[in-house]
Amino acid sequence: MIHPIPPGTRDVLPDEMRELRAISESLRDTFEAGGYGEVWTPAVEYEEVLRAGDENAANAGYRMFDEQGRVLALRSDMTIPIARLVATRFGDVSPLRLSYFGHAYRSVEHTSGQQREFLQGGIELIDVPGAAGEVEVIATTLAGLAAVGLARHRLGLGDGALYRTLLDALDVPADSQPGLLTCLATRDLVTLEMRVSELGLASDARDTLVRLPELRGGPEVLDRANGLANDAVDGLRVLYAALEEEGVANQVILDLGLVRELSYYTGAVYEVYDPAVGFSLGGGGRYDDLIGRFGAPRPACGLTLDLQRVHVAQAAEEGLR
Repeated sequence: MIHPIPPGTRDVLPDEMRELRAISESLRDTFEAGGYGEVWTPAVEYEEVLRAGDENAANAGYRMFDEQGRVLALRSDMTIPIARLVATRFGDVSPLRLSYFGHAYRSVEHTSGQQREFLQGGIELIDVPGAAGEVEVIATTLAGLAAVGLARHRLGLGDGALYRTLLDALDVPADSQPGLLTCLATRDLVTLEMRVSELGLASDARDTLVRLPELRGGPEVLDRANGLANDAVDGLRVLYAALEEEGVANQVILDLGLVRELSYYTGAVYEVYDPAVGFSLGGGGRYDDLIGRFGAPRPACGLTLDLQRVHVAQAAEEGLR
């Protein structure tokens, strides 16, 4: 008799487990060499904690009740528990470098083929504002993936505030904005164009909202975006120059349509790719307001990797050699 497991979950057998463990250890060594101390947070959080961090994070989890009737949720995001941890346990430590490895959980449609359970590893850098913090997080992550054995990985770099600023500047109705941002987050540019055309905007505003997400490449794309959300574009220009000084800009692709699904990002956002596979390996960004929802405000940025996707990319790259 075959006993099924929930869709979106999987068993991991010894050979794969050894390979996943090796990936984790390579990343852990890189993170520790950069001064990132490993922490562990509960797999379950009070729902109100996740909701304080981001409404979508709370809605994405699985719920249950404790013996006092309080609502618990399986964490769907690793950064919000880290923000809670920093606010409540590390008030006097600055700057603060933390790493983590653990599972997160998200509800998915039954036939979507998406994972409900994710094995994640990542880093969070607290109290290093501006480009200096972002360069460190990006460079450390790229070095960790190289230590795993990847050679073709790249990082997409955008600004989470850029498109949101444009939507406000072009008087896009507030109730229409979430749908457009969802299209961007899922890279559904066809639906984005259709929805923008339904807003009744002037032709130049419509063209701006449709064409901006198509701007990807080197620093030349910033010149093409002059006059649009200048603060965000200027911030990307400064950050890219700092990445050039660090010697990692050749692995970075500027992507002006990049947004993250979670709303707590306040500046630069990133996604990691490998051309050997057709999906992102992880992502992150700057979230200067998030820790302040649990205590004193502190600037922060971080990046999370899906280790099972990294494993797939590793195997795919080996197959191309």
